[in-house]
Amino acid sequence: MPPDDDLSNYALAKRTLLDSLGSAPRVHRIKGELGKERAAADYERELGDTVFDLALLGIGPDGHVASLFPNAPTLQERGRVLPAEPGLEPFVDRVTLSIPALSSAREIIFALGGAEKADAARRAFVEGPSPKTPASLVRATNGSTTAILDRAAAAKLSP
Repeated sequence: MPPDDDLSNYALAKRTLLDSLGSAPRVHRIKGELGKERAAADYERELGDTVFDLALLGIGPDGHVASLFPNAPTLQERGRVLPAEPGLEPFVDRVTLSIPALSSAREIIFALGGAEKADAARRAFVEGPSPKTPASLVRATNGSTTAILDRAAAAKLSP
């Protein structure tokens, strides 16, 4: 999909975050409008040996992260950039980074809000790694991982 499409994650990030930054940050946009296979290959070439300074991630109510869905075959992939499995509606072409690629970021920040994320937050941050909750598999291997949750999303973190 084009970068200005209402369903584009890039469009959302641009409107709510990137446009408000004073200077133009270095952003590596996945060109979803190419279709998932071509977009994944293009993004792999663009990244080269880039190491991400920051991965800013959300978590879906089902525990998915970055179009890595529960129990999907892509959770086992070790390449960096992948055409994603169909997951949630809308069923659009998706491109994602693998668990190792996400985990290689120097800083990983999960940002969650809302009561509908409370169960997923518990599974991701309390119950331990599981392919049933892909977000539980993403942790910085050479940096730090931080979770920022509002009260509603954090409601089930402690017993």
